[in-house]
Amino acid sequence: MKIIKVRAHALEAPIDRPFAFSQSWVDRRVGLVLEVETDSGITGWGDAYGPPLAIAAIIETLYAPRLIGRDPLAGEAIWEEIYNGWRDHGQRGLAIQALSAIDIALWDIRGKTYGQPVHRLMGGPVRSSVRAYATGLYRRTNDRAENHVMLKAEAEGYLAAGFTAMKTKVGFGFADDIALVEMLRGAIGGAELFVDANHGCDLVQAKRLARAMEPLDIGWFEEPVEPEDLEGYAEIRRFTSIPIAGGECSFTRHDFRRILDARAMDIIQPDTASCGGLTEAKRIADLAWTHGARHQPHVWGTGIGLAAAMQLLAVLPTSAPGLGAHQPLLEYDSTPHPFRQDLLVEPVRVKDGVAHVPDGPGLGVEVRRDVLERWRVN
Repeated sequence: MKIIKVRAHALEAPIDRPFAFSQSWVDRRVGLVLEVETDSGITGWGDAYGPPLAIAAIIETLYAPRLIGRDPLAGEAIWEEIYNGWRDHGQRGLAIQALSAIDIALWDIRGKTYGQPVHRLMGGPVRSSVRAYATGLYRRTNDRAENHVMLKAEAEGYLAAGFTAMKTKVGFGFADDIALVEMLRGAIGGAELFVDANHGCDLVQAKRLARAMEPLDIGWFEEPVEPEDLEGYAEIRRFTSIPIAGGECSFTRHDFRRILDARAMDIIQPDTASCGGLTEAKRIADLAWTHGARHQPHVWGTGIGLAAAMQLLAVLPTSAPGLGAHQPLLEYDSTPHPFRQDLLVEPVRVKDGVAHVPDGPGLGVEVRRDVLERWRVN
């Protein structure tokens, strides 16, 4: 079996209701879907988290020529060859995001070739279902009172749908942040609440907010400061009882080895479609296990990326095995997205706060080409 065609589909769609996190307002959703075709008729699908047109250019101009004619089942060999081939210029960022899409697509081909879901070929499943938390509760307006009314209703909607955990965004200034978190804690009662600053605080702001949130039973404080500042992460971790999370802006086991050796985070959050694909995400998970840290995948992509994350979640080791062991959660993006779930013939859905791992061959999903073509911009 040989690879005969590689095509990167950059997708983009406007959304009706813009929303904000600490860095900017979002008025459109984007995605990168990779299609790898073989001469046996098997097609593998991949997903990359990042700017789609830039990633598509890297795949089609640099990586695709190395893939044509290759055996798609030699996934690890291809991973190492591509990584080493651009090591001088691409140890992280766009180069690794592009490699992630390739790796996911090759795992999809491997599973379809052997008629098995990816998680079985990766040694699992450890679990066949995963509790989900709703990622949403973004700022919708700059009017605090109006924003609270909308987000309270949104949070209550998640509870009604069966979610037992959810995440909101901070990083808009101390007064706004603490007022929002206090309001949400009152609205959702004993459900788990996570907060994410998207590295929108400096060290002083992050420590002040962490200390103020401690009585509110916060599950984790995500990306409190810039991802480059590992010393700052470690200082906040020592300063507060709230678990510190991060890592969606980090890449490969080499970045995460530095994070874990520095004891900078309680919870690492590599994105499977960004950190190096399923191959590298599992390596990172094993590193986290040996350091006593939790691996909680970041998920923010198309339905293909969601399916890849589910395959990984099925095989993630528990940080301390036992009857009461902590289990990883699925980050379920609940924000407006015109092609996330619609891209799949049978979407990965959450019912009563739980998602079941797809058990079909490969990633376990099929792509709707009509939706792919509708939102494709390249």
